[in-house]
Amino acid sequence: MNIVVLAGGISTEREISIVSGTQVCKALREKGHRAILMDVYFGNVEIQPANAFPENYDTDAAAAYMRGFDGNIEAAKAAQKEFFGPKVLEICREADVVFLALHGENGENGKVQAAFDLLGIVYTGSGYLGSALAMDKALSKKLFREGGVPTPGGVTLHQGETVKSTAGYNVGLPCVVKPSCGGSSVGVFIAETEEAFQAAVAEAFSYESEIVVESYIKGREFSVGVVDGEAYPVIEIAPIEGFYDYKNKYQAGSTIETCPAEISAEQTARMQEYAVLAYNVLKLENYARVDFMMDDNGDMYCLEANTLPGMTPTSLLPQEAAALGMTFADLCEKLIQVSLKK
Repeated sequence: MNIVVLAGGISTEREISIVSGTQVCKALREKGHRAILMDVYFGNVEIQPANAFPENYDTDAAAAYMRGFDGNIEAAKAAQKEFFGPKVLEICREADVVFLALHGENGENGKVQAAFDLLGIVYTGSGYLGSALAMDKALSKKLFREGGVPTPGGVTLHQGETVKSTAGYNVGLPCVVKPSCGGSSVGVFIAETEEAFQAAVAEAFSYESEIVVESYIKGREFSVGVVDGEAYPVIEIAPIEGFYDYKNKYQAGSTIETCPAEISAEQTARMQEYAVLAYNVLKLENYARVDFMMDDNGDMYCLEANTLPGMTPTSLLPQEAAALGMTFADLCEKLIQVSLKK
C-alpha cells in the first residue's frame, strides 16, 4: 500500500512524534509498503504527487528534513500559518491510508481526524469524537465516573478564578496538578505542600487555561493497550526516581517496565476489563492505551486514555504486543488493518 506516516507538528511532543513516525515508517517499509514520512505542519514542497511513494526511500533523511524546521515553530505560529503544511493534504489524498504518528494537542484532539473525515482520507486510530473526549482529561474523568470506570477524585480549575487550598477542593496532600489537554506528562506536578500546590497551579496554567487537580494515588503504575476492542497484556511502569514524567518516559534506563506485569490473574483480568470499559466509554476506535494506578489495597484507578500512544519499539504498546509474540512491524501492520476495517 501507499502510506503517509504523518508526524511532527507543533505540540510539546513534536520530537517524540518524529521518533515514532520514523520507526513506524521503517517498519512499514520492511513489510513491503511504500511508506513516506511527512511533517503535518511544515509538509515537504519537494514531494510530487506523481512519485510521492517511491520504491526506494531514505526515512532517516526525511526525519532530518523535518527536524530542520524545529527552530521555526514559534515564528510559524506567530505568522498564523495554516495548520496543514505544503503538499500534506494533496499527498494524503493519494495514499491508501495515513498512519497518524502525531502526539499532543493538534494531533490527538480530534481536529486532524475531523478534517480527514471531511476530505475522505483514511487514517489510523480513533475518530474525531473519541480523540477529543480522551484528550480532555477533565471531560474524560467525568465520563469515567458516569460509566463506572474508577478514577481519582478531583476538580477542574479555569484560569482567572480564585484558587482555594487543597482542602477546599477535597483532594488533600499530596495531589496531582496537570493541564487538562496535555500529553507526555508535560506540565504535570505532584504537590506535597500548600505552597507547592499554589506554585504547581500557576505553572500548569502557563500551559493551558484549564487544569485538573486530583488526589494522588500512592502505589504502582500500569498501562493496558486496547486494540480492536481487545485488551493486551498489562505492563507495569516503575520509574527509578520520581514519577512517570517526560524524562522517565523517554530517557533510556530511567524506568523499569515489566510485561506481563507481576500481578495476580484476577487483578490482570480486572484491569483489562476496566481498560476496555474506558475505551468504550470514551467512544474510542481501533487502538488506544489506558493508564492506571493501583494502591496498596489493590484498588485500581484509571488516569487517562492515550489515543495515539508512542510507537517506538520500546514504547509501552509495542512491548505489550511483543508479549503476545508480535514484532514491532507486525503491530504496525495490525494497527493499519484494524483501522481500515472502519
